[in-house]
Order: sequence, then C-alpha cells, then structure tokens
Amino acid sequence: MKKIHSEIDINTTPDVVWDTLMDFQSHQAWNPFIVKIEGEAKVGSKLSVRLQLPEGMASSFAPTVTAVEANHRFEWLGVVAFRGIFDGRHQFAIEPTSSGTKLTQSEEFTRILTPLFMRMIGTKTRSGFELMNRALKDRAEKAGAKKG
Repeated sequence: MKKIHSEIDINTTPDVVWDTLMDFQSHQAWNPFIVKIEGEAKVGSKLSVRLQLPEGMASSFAPTVTAVEANHRFEWLGVVAFRGIFDGRHQFAIEPTSSGTKLTQSEEFTRILTPLFMRMIGTKTRSGFELMNRALKDRAEKAGAKKG
C-alpha cells in the first residue's frame, strides 16, 4: 500500500469549497489536474474522469463513487484493468477550521502493481494534487468573496 496526500487551508466556508469541488462541469475551466469529471456524485455510480499529470501523460478512467457526505467527504475507487491489479481510493476531505476550511486530497494505492506504478507516477501525482488544491483554493475563495 502507498498513500499520497496533500492539504491546504482555504479562507472560505466548507459549503463553498464543497460546491466548487462538486461543480463537475467547471473543472475544465480551473482544474490543472482533474481536467474532466462527468457523472453523478452518488454512491455506486460510475464517473468518467480525465487526469493530466504535471509534465506527463493524461489518462482517463471510470471510478466508482464510494462515499458522498455533503460538505465533508467525496471518495471514489478506481482500478486499472480489473480489481486487484492497481487500485486507487481517492478522497477529498473537507474540515471546518477557525479561519475557514482545510481540504485534504489523498489517494491510497493498493494491489500487486502498486510499486511499479508508483515509481512511474507517484511524484507527479503528488504534484498534481498540490496544483489542484491551489487552484481550488483560488476559485473557492473568489466564490466565497462573491457570496459573502
């Protein structure tokens, strides 16, 4: 098992961060890492996701939504080929803080090809998390300023 995570403090409320994250149609306009999400944010539903690794390749996959807790957590499970080869459980956790919100983006990779895939994409994936978190912070703080 290998886990990657990145967190960021965002100076707006958890509901604004949640709304920004869950507005799948707008990701293409602001998100440098997860450049496309299509589908329904409902447990058990399949999404169509396109990732763009920094200075690397783009890839598409169809993860299954495994958790949706409004203003708190959104999670999916993605697999390569079929379950058991290289699985990734991706999570966005949103927590209120005294100054706004802490967003933690993480992914836990498991199964037989994890060491190989992590050597190939681990560092770039972490960089992608950080780029996305900064872009989400910027977008959510602007949305929060308009709302408030």
